[in-house]
Amino acid sequence: ASDPPIRVLGTRANKATLMRQITATVDLDAPPDRVWAPLTDTAKHSTWNPFITKMDGTLAVGQKLDIRIAPPGGKPMSFDPTVTHVQPPQRLAWLGHLGFPGLFDGAHSFTLTPLANGRTRLVQAEKFSGALVWTSRGLLTKTAAGFEVMHDALSKQVSQSPDTQPAQGK
Repeated sequence: ASDPPIRVLGTRANKATLMRQITATVDLDAPPDRVWAPLTDTAKHSTWNPFITKMDGTLAVGQKLDIRIAPPGGKPMSFDPTVTHVQPPQRLAWLGHLGFPGLFDGAHSFTLTPLANGRTRLVQAEKFSGALVWTSRGLLTKTAAGFEVMHDALSKQVSQSPDTQPAQGK
C-alpha cells in the first residue's frame, strides 16, 4: 500500500505551505460579558457586523452554523462550519472546510480576556490548513482586513450598549 498523497505532500512541503494563521487583537472598552453578547447573538450579526454578515445556528459544540462573510475587497462566501468550543464569555471556536476535510480547512476562534478597568482583549484568529493553503494569500489578506473592520464595528456596538458601566457588586 502506498502513502496517501496528502501525507507525502506534508513530508516535502514546509509548514508555511500547509498552514497559515491570521490573528487580530483589539482592546475594547467593555467587560467580557458585554463583548460576548453581540458576538454570540447570531440573529443580529447582519445589523452590526460588516464582515460576518450572517451567522445562523446554535452555538453549541457539534452544531453546524450557516455563516456568510464579506471580506473587504473580496467576494462574499458562505460556509457551514461545526462549532468546536463554547465557553462563555471566554472562547468561541468553529472548524470549516472547503470541499472536503484536508483540502482547505479553517479553524476560527474568538478569545476574550478580561483587562483592568472593565475592559476586554479580543483575539480573533483563523488557522488555515490543507493542500490548497498555498494558493490562498489573497483570501488571507482580505480575511485579515475583515477581522479589522469587524473589530471596529464591535467596538462601536459595545460602546453603544445601554449598559455602559460594568455591573456593581459582581
